[in-house]
Amino acid sequence: MDMSIKQFHFGAMIHGVGGQMSLWRHPDIEPSQSVSLSYYVQQAKVAEKGLFDAVFIADGLYIHEKSLPHFLNRFEPITILSALAMATEKVGLVGTISTSYSEPFTVARQLASLDLISGGRAGWNVVTTPLENTALNYSKTIEDHPKHGERYEIAKEYLDVVHGLWNSWEEDAFTYDVENDRFFDPSKMHNVNYKGKYFSVAGPLNIQRSKQGEPVIFQAGSSPAGIAFAGREAEAIFANSVSIEENKKLSDKLKQAALGNGRNPDQLLVLPGISPIIGQTREEAEKKYSEVAELVSAEKAIAFLGRYFDHHDFSQYHLHEQFPELGDIGRNSFQSVTDRIKRYAKEEKLTLYEVAIREATPKGAFVGTAEDVADEVIKWIEAGAADGFMILADVPHALEDFVEQVIPILQQRGHYKTKYETDTLREHLGLPNKPSNYRNVSV
Repeated sequence: MDMSIKQFHFGAMIHGVGGQMSLWRHPDIEPSQSVSLSYYVQQAKVAEKGLFDAVFIADGLYIHEKSLPHFLNRFEPITILSALAMATEKVGLVGTISTSYSEPFTVARQLASLDLISGGRAGWNVVTTPLENTALNYSKTIEDHPKHGERYEIAKEYLDVVHGLWNSWEEDAFTYDVENDRFFDPSKMHNVNYKGKYFSVAGPLNIQRSKQGEPVIFQAGSSPAGIAFAGREAEAIFANSVSIEENKKLSDKLKQAALGNGRNPDQLLVLPGISPIIGQTREEAEKKYSEVAELVSAEKAIAFLGRYFDHHDFSQYHLHEQFPELGDIGRNSFQSVTDRIKRYAKEEKLTLYEVAIREATPKGAFVGTAEDVADEVIKWIEAGAADGFMILADVPHALEDFVEQVIPILQQRGHYKTKYETDTLREHLGLPNKPSNYRNVSV
């Protein structure tokens, strides 16, 4: 492998019946695959065949009758990732967990366990949970749901605690010295004794460190608060794929935020999500897209759009009139996404229907032959708009098509490995394994 040529990183989101409202109706889709262990195992093995760095399980904590079918009935991330750890050997295992609706000790323990089970392949997608109705599932009121900025303040403390807990034990703390009745070295066990505004945690954690030291921290926020948090904590970023120009700007902001925190910006990887649609011809690829897009009714598209805006009811507006002025609706939800939607809807003078269909059935630039898609992947990465991509299977067999048709082209052009050369997720991503670095994180 010619290391003078930029090497690409890929992950695969396994999301059952998909990120579209009506994909479950497609004749090539099994409607129950969001809760099918065999389906998840099959997809993880496809990703591993493609030498992907990781598979990713998204999550959310609030649903209602208009939620995406996949959201209505899906596996909890740590549970399914633990199963996938036993079905795979190399691919990383990344799951979403909220810092607003969980406890640091429990999550640190769950992720450390997954990391140890998998031989150092765990990653955590840190989310702050935008949907305010989530509070109703955790013995709280909507008014108790923290505002956008405060959610990141909570997350900052949360990560301090978790890092401290992951450093409870030095690498060689457990001696297992039978002859001298010495199970561990007490000098290498450390309490955390954290006392902050939001959390108070004594520690230590009751599990040893993994081969990679700590799970990899992923994050997806691209609002100003999200970028600031990413610069401090994130090692890989999930992003929307908007355009080369917009994603280059975002990537530059994220790398600069890392640099501003005294970090190596090359150790913050930006991975936009893309939905490749591959055909033997461009016409065949367009047909695959149309087959899925035509399954989505206007009503379903509007319901999909509403989720980004805290499940705002868009049915109150006329479908074919200009996208409504929403004021601050969505600012405490998926802020960067809702700001982007409001901006382009106004700039392009789009109707509500046009915006809803665009969001519910995204097409993107990665539609065409395998050569077309490979060219586009290379164009984005060489332009500095991405370090790699998260592959979203929003048409049937999309992951298989990408692995079987696009990956060989990237390998032939020297941009992609031909075998796994490392074992841990950190190593796959070009990040150093973390040695124990105990510090008292009390504030």
